[in-house]
Amino acid sequence: MTYDVFVIGGGINGCGIAADAALRGLSVILCEQDDLASYTSSYSSKLIHGGLRYLEYYEFNLVRKALHERERLLKLAPHLIHPLPTLLPHNKHLRPSWMIRLGLILYDLLAGKHSMPRSTFLRLNSSNTSLKPDYTKGYLYYDGAVDDSRLVVANALQAQQHGAEIHTQSKVIRATRVHNLWEIAVTHADTTTVYQAKTLVNAAGPWVNNIITDVCHDEAKHHVRLVKGSHIVVPKPSSYQEQNAYILQLADQRIIFVIPYFEQFLLIGTTDVDYQDDPAKASISMTERDYLLKNVNDYFTWQLTAANIVHAFAGVRPLVADEHANASSVTRDYKIEVHAVNQQTPVVHIFGGKITTYRKLSEEVVNLLRPYFPNLPYSKTATAPLPGGDIANMQNFIAQVQRDFLQLPEAMVKRMAHAYGTRIYQLLEGVSTIADLGMDYGHSLYQREIDFLKNTEWATSMEDILWRRTKLGLCNT
Repeated sequence: MTYDVFVIGGGINGCGIAADAALRGLSVILCEQDDLASYTSSYSSKLIHGGLRYLEYYEFNLVRKALHERERLLKLAPHLIHPLPTLLPHNKHLRPSWMIRLGLILYDLLAGKHSMPRSTFLRLNSSNTSLKPDYTKGYLYYDGAVDDSRLVVANALQAQQHGAEIHTQSKVIRATRVHNLWEIAVTHADTTTVYQAKTLVNAAGPWVNNIITDVCHDEAKHHVRLVKGSHIVVPKPSSYQEQNAYILQLADQRIIFVIPYFEQFLLIGTTDVDYQDDPAKASISMTERDYLLKNVNDYFTWQLTAANIVHAFAGVRPLVADEHANASSVTRDYKIEVHAVNQQTPVVHIFGGKITTYRKLSEEVVNLLRPYFPNLPYSKTATAPLPGGDIANMQNFIAQVQRDFLQLPEAMVKRMAHAYGTRIYQLLEGVSTIADLGMDYGHSLYQREIDFLKNTEWATSMEDILWRRTKLGLCNT
């Protein structure tokens, strides 16, 4: 079989492109060298946001695009994305109050008509915040929290539902133009298979330049700058009663987020450190760990030490290389290049991007293939709910699911409703008692869910299940 589109990379961009192309009727195959969302796409700050701080770098188009996508994604995947109130405490030693006010007004204006509340000014005290008494005023605005790796899986499922083939643990080792087609060699379980495709998409993230030079033997105008971002996860302090996240201004002009995470934890990050090693080996350094701890402790009455950290992770972001010396200043926008030979066998290389704008990027990439597929319809992803996302009101949906499964623990059903949306009925079909779920592995993980993830979501290891599909690795020893 000759495929219309071959996608390299099972991160958010690769899976988003596969979904967009499949929804338009193209035959698609995607190959990922490890698990879906193994690297950058599961190591994000778990936010669907415009990027308030990018306004300082005059990235108005990026922020506008991201805010509009935020509004779309809230409707397409309400089980995976939810509004997140975020408090920005005013630090009188850093940006002046008028600058913050102006930035938030601009942020709201760039968002246009949207469902989230506008930003507001707050007087802070011990009754509404666990900040130190020095911080007496702040600004509350809204963005979106996301289960990043499950968003990747949802896009892969959408692609599969419309005919795409998704192959994990499948590494592309060679791509060659032969008789106006691409011949792509892929290794899987010690065997090599050669596929044919009319077009090739390089969405390999941190490995995009490796694919260009070592696999396609191509050249590109752009290249990526690898920047490592690290996060820590700690149990939520007992005095942290607020429902909002925090965005903290730092003396080095950076910001870090403190985000309520799976109810009982806080996610803290991120750093920006240039990185030269293998992206698969990235890990948080002691310097980064201490940097996050110190800056959080500068703000809050509760104090953290390294002993509080229950989990830490580092992801490598493939940013578009530009002239900025400071890694924090490098653009988070994306660039796309198309290379063809005699209007045949195009390859699309993708540089940069962020999880918030993946759908828009995917739409643009597939649009660039129109010269090779003249009858290609327009994108449908702006209105097609992701699998499990056909939910009118998430709160009402959770209440209904809990009524339908009264015999199961309420917290478990709520977790599953957020993870799978309406697909929870597929997961729990025929379940009438807790015993029907099979072996109990602790913290609401049962054999029924493990089998579901193996059979429907490409999970092949406990790491896939505990850290990407469910995040229950945070609870288990």
